[in-house]
Amino acid sequence: MQSYNITKRTLMGPGPSDVHPRILSALSKPTIGHLDPQFITMMDEIKSMLQYAFQTKNSLTMAVSAPGSAGMETCFVNLIEPGDKVVVCINGVFGNRMKENVERYGGECIVINDTWGEVVNPQKVEDTLKQHSDAKILAFVHAETSTGAQSDAKTLCEIARKYDCLTIVDAVTSLAGSPLKLDEWGIDAIYSGTQKCLSCVPGLSPISLSDKAVECIKNRKTKVVSWFLDLSLVMAYWGDGNANASAPRSYHHTAPINALYGLHEALVLLKEEGLENAWKRHWENHLLLKNQLEEMGMEFVVKEGDRLPQLNSVWIPQGKDDGAIRKRLLNEYNIEIGAGLADFAGKVWRIGLMGYASHPTNVLLVTSALKNM
Repeated sequence: MQSYNITKRTLMGPGPSDVHPRILSALSKPTIGHLDPQFITMMDEIKSMLQYAFQTKNSLTMAVSAPGSAGMETCFVNLIEPGDKVVVCINGVFGNRMKENVERYGGECIVINDTWGEVVNPQKVEDTLKQHSDAKILAFVHAETSTGAQSDAKTLCEIARKYDCLTIVDAVTSLAGSPLKLDEWGIDAIYSGTQKCLSCVPGLSPISLSDKAVECIKNRKTKVVSWFLDLSLVMAYWGDGNANASAPRSYHHTAPINALYGLHEALVLLKEEGLENAWKRHWENHLLLKNQLEEMGMEFVVKEGDRLPQLNSVWIPQGKDDGAIRKRLLNEYNIEIGAGLADFAGKVWRIGLMGYASHPTNVLLVTSALKNM
């Protein structure tokens, strides 16, 4: 056995995205203890910068020490108790994962289905909550990575509040790439991932919960079934904003120290660019890609106005071999794009323009390569 060498790729799929060189450098900083005062100071800075990224003042804002799927489980396992009625909107793969969580934690799942490639229909949500007035939670995906559809989170949260429902929102692909305003929109629980528009390595899941969601957790009648993801325990390590700031943090687990160095640097980069500038950059590069692809005769899965700028799903042109073309892109050009999932397998390509990879050079690189296929 020898050290493993990796061929550099240009990552233009649904994630992970290319990692910024400054973040790669930050990962190599000396490892220190997870209760070292220096590390605690950095955790506080990460919390503050995540509040900026999420546009929230929520005290319970932190990074779960695991990928976005664990962020999802954290929100569901803490807010759902057996018998709770939860309305789940499904318009792609990741809505189905929400449904799985509700069922595994003993909740009663009420499903709203929308066609893949379309956004969550607000009227269906209104009608369902009117019919199920005892529902505790509305759960939906803001940015459906499997299709490239971006639902209207602001409107959906307004409807949920009207029926006194908490909201759980999947923002794995939207954080730092599309407008996302937790406090303004009234989102109660949200989760994301570091490996998409933050340009960081996979393995951490930023989350944020409102005061209303925290009260729900504190007033649970049953114990959270996951020890590791129990926020009542993790709060004491990250700090929930209610304790004495000078009090020592309680040991919960050995945090992924070097990965958190990377997240800290990713958030510094976001602050330097400015959140609105990051949103604008993703949008402008989407428009450039859109023009290039449409010149080649390709059609988008999602209608204009509902598209994610950072995740572009297009129908594979008739007669083109999905697997063969993606293999050639990887082997000949070192470019990775994404395949379709589930119902879309073999039918669509998912082209990502996330974070550090959202650049005009990459747009021209992938479209030039596709023209040669």
